[in-house]
Amino acid sequence: MSKKFLITGAAGFIGSYLCERLIANGNTIVGLDNFDPFYDRKIKEANIKSLLKSKEFKLIEGDIRDADCVQSICKDGIEIIIHLAAKAGVRPSIEDPVGYADTNINGTLVMLEAAKKFDIKKFIFASSSSVYGNNKKVPFTETDNVDFPISPYAATKKAGELICYTYHHLYKIDISCLRFFTVYGPRQRPDLAIHKFAKLISAGKPILVFGDGSMMRDFTYIDDIIDGTVAAIDKCSGYEIYNLGESRPIRLDDLIGEIEKSLGKKAIIKRLPLQPGDVKQTYADVSKAEKLLSYNPNTEIAVGLQKFIDWLKND
Repeated sequence: MSKKFLITGAAGFIGSYLCERLIANGNTIVGLDNFDPFYDRKIKEANIKSLLKSKEFKLIEGDIRDADCVQSICKDGIEIIIHLAAKAGVRPSIEDPVGYADTNINGTLVMLEAAKKFDIKKFIFASSSSVYGNNKKVPFTETDNVDFPISPYAATKKAGELICYTYHHLYKIDISCLRFFTVYGPRQRPDLAIHKFAKLISAGKPILVFGDGSMMRDFTYIDDIIDGTVAAIDKCSGYEIYNLGESRPIRLDDLIGEIEKSLGKKAIIKRLPLQPGDVKQTYADVSKAEKLLSYNPNTEIAVGLQKFIDWLKND
């Protein structure tokens, strides 16, 4: 049955894919994006080029902190809110903690207030694996203590989960918080490791590697993330937190080796000390999502990387 969605961050990496999938499934989307200058506006414009041709998609350029803008959208028959928009990035959040708190916490409150005001009973919140901090127990499960975030970005995502629970409790809004684990694939943000490394290696320029290469990340291919997100929308009931990861972490030096293989070119590596805010490893226990959402991530890193490299070469 067709639904009308408000998707924040619709022109971003994950947002644009999600809009495409939901429209293909017969839904109508109002996309909200402020085209934050964190990276080149043209990248987001390219992400939504095909979406703008669809009569089922409407783009509004605006800010999630602008209550008048958000409420003017929500009063027009929105049934489900997917709140993906946020100021992204661990390291930049250390430089601008106030800006991150303003957008990520206050923006989320504006979205929840609109849901309350217009009786929108389903809400999906994009959280992050960064909430786990340097959790010593692996893999990470949704019931682990996440009271020790090591970056302002991570703290804002934990705060978002908490305020989501409050609105679920007070106003009976069904809310699912999705902890995304390092999403990659075609259209990935240019500041993220795979994209940055691939571009620099291709150009024969050195890549900066923080630490000794033993840092581990649970890289998750975009198609698997979209599958999990759509399932979470369909099953959104009560208040739930789900890990959406690949559940196959890879060492940073092994990742670089896979990128080298995909490009057929060796990396020039410049090693630097570990950066504040960087966690040592991420590793998702996805058994809850498997059980409740029938989540089945199955894209191996070599396959996903090759798809990304093919896109990068043609971009």
